[in-house]
Amino acid sequence: MATDRISPPRSWGRSTVTTACPLDCPDSCSLSVTVERGEIVKIDGNRHAPSTDGYICGKVRRFDRRVYSGERLLHPLVRTGPKGTSSFERLTWDEAIDLLAGRIRQASSEFGPESVLPFYYGGSNGLLTSDYEDARFFRRIGASRLARTVCAAPTGAAALAMYGKMPGVAYPDYAAAQLIVIWGCNASASGIHLVAHIRRAQQAGARLVVIDPRLTPLARTADLHLPVRPGTDLPVALALVNALFEHGQADLAFLDAHADGADALRRAASAWPLARAADEAGVPVADLERLAAWYAAASPAVIRCGWGQERNRNGGSSSLAILALPAIAGKFGVRGGGYTMSNSAAWGVDTEALIGTPAPASRVINMNQLGGVLTEPLDPPIKVLFVYNCNPLSTMPNQNGVRRGLAREDLFTVVHEQVMTDTATFADLLLPAPTFLEQYDVARGYGAYHFHLVQPVIAPIGEARANQDVFRELGLRLGVSTDDALGEAGAMIDLASRLPEGMGTALLEAGQVPAPHDGRPVQFVDVHPRTANGRIQLHPGSLARDADLYAYRPDPATARCPLALISPASEHTISSTLGELRPAIAQVKIHPHDAAPRSIADGDAVRLFNDLGEVQCHASVTPEVRPGTLAMPKGLWARSTFNGSSPTALVPDSLTDFAGGACFNDARVQIELLGRH
Repeated sequence: MATDRISPPRSWGRSTVTTACPLDCPDSCSLSVTVERGEIVKIDGNRHAPSTDGYICGKVRRFDRRVYSGERLLHPLVRTGPKGTSSFERLTWDEAIDLLAGRIRQASSEFGPESVLPFYYGGSNGLLTSDYEDARFFRRIGASRLARTVCAAPTGAAALAMYGKMPGVAYPDYAAAQLIVIWGCNASASGIHLVAHIRRAQQAGARLVVIDPRLTPLARTADLHLPVRPGTDLPVALALVNALFEHGQADLAFLDAHADGADALRRAASAWPLARAADEAGVPVADLERLAAWYAAASPAVIRCGWGQERNRNGGSSSLAILALPAIAGKFGVRGGGYTMSNSAAWGVDTEALIGTPAPASRVINMNQLGGVLTEPLDPPIKVLFVYNCNPLSTMPNQNGVRRGLAREDLFTVVHEQVMTDTATFADLLLPAPTFLEQYDVARGYGAYHFHLVQPVIAPIGEARANQDVFRELGLRLGVSTDDALGEAGAMIDLASRLPEGMGTALLEAGQVPAPHDGRPVQFVDVHPRTANGRIQLHPGSLARDADLYAYRPDPATARCPLALISPASEHTISSTLGELRPAIAQVKIHPHDAAPRSIADGDAVRLFNDLGEVQCHASVTPEVRPGTLAMPKGLWARSTFNGSSPTALVPDSLTDFAGGACFNDARVQIELLGRH
């Protein structure tokens, strides 16, 4: 087995290594890690990536807690007891790969290769550790394909169809804006480097508007906070579009020159006058009128479109309507004007070119419906589940269905992981994985314009092995890969050679790639729509074939389950990563108006429930959430609640209006004091 890997020399002195953070955050910070006697002693930011500016979040600053955690998986392990009981014994890597190759070979022979399902997301992985050697392996064996739509699928589809993923307004240019609208985004928890630029704009007199069901840190200082009901972003955005047209404030000349589908969008928006949208969203109509007037008058005006608005039944159309606003109002063409969503496409990297192996015609399985896939009849059934870069038991909808599926004795589950996650306890085979501080990768920011090299600062802990090594060795066993004596070094060199011209050389020699347009493109000056005809598609035909665009689907609340449960990003975790470090039982935030009639006081033990399950935790009675809405952090582990269930136990596996996204914020629940029936 090839075990060669690149590592910095193990010096017993003190040294500082430059690397970068690939974790699932828009910023992708540059890091300086101090190592002494082969161990990490300090993690800090540096100024190699301009937006980092030496500052990093507390999650990464203390990431050595995971690196040296007593819960690290140090060796390959095979299950010896009942699933879910964490009963394992050690085996060698050769034994582990032989066992796994044998189970894949057996399943493929008896049920066909589609009985093998890779399950991964890769939000906290770069170009080398996700959709590279792993994709080649599963394509070559003809496994079922995974629709990785748990996050950013509707917004990504909307941005691609409307603008061709045109790069957006850079963080520093927010300081030039006169009006900033933060929609479905809590930059204080994810994408923290944007906050400083927003503060500078405010100090210069800019207005700030925050649209979020919660009173986020930015909302506390905003000129206007619209705490909309979850799922009502679509009528709010359409009402703003309608107001622009009705008040003669739409830039008709710009639309005529640069956009298609304006008439279709206008017809859809005409159903939503401001008063109707305000009533549906549960906000004062005067506040919506104020936003409409401010947005029409301000220049530059910028919208930071996040991902919160996509996590419901209307997620795709909501994102389309929000992204349409700067086109309707003519906000492009000036620095600090337009929108920002994901900037990951700015670099022109073709993932398919990196993989280099065509996708097979095998079936596609939506990851959001894993519970049903594993528990309901399927032809062929899933017999081998390979989980990596993901913790599905904590993060996928219908948690109880996922748990039942993982408990199947006829399902062979392999988990490649850093620590003993909730999913890992159900594994038949556990393979130890390195953290980003122990391996090579390529990090690409999707908010900040960063593209840089991730390199190991210490040797792998225990017998941790990067997934490109695991998949290559597994491919050798099954006869679908060729050996590479350089191991991780060969993978890094190969990937660099497949990047667009000049990028690979810059990455390997300088550790980073210069950002296009100096990392500060002006929309419709430096960058333009990348659609087929180069024009904005306000009513994209590519999406309209499969969805009724801009059609509002009402709230799924019932008399029995009237409260909306949302699960926003947390300052403590990156999705579920670092969930093992949460110190106590989690809290559900509830507004005093909802707590009082239920006799719930701050700190009480409560149960949230619906037909899918229940979650037992503490209550935090606070006006931070709007009435009718409850909030619990995203990515909780079993240890964070009294009964071992997280909020995903209450989330249906229904899908968004297009692109197959997850509807986390469509969980409708009841809440009561624990033990009261």
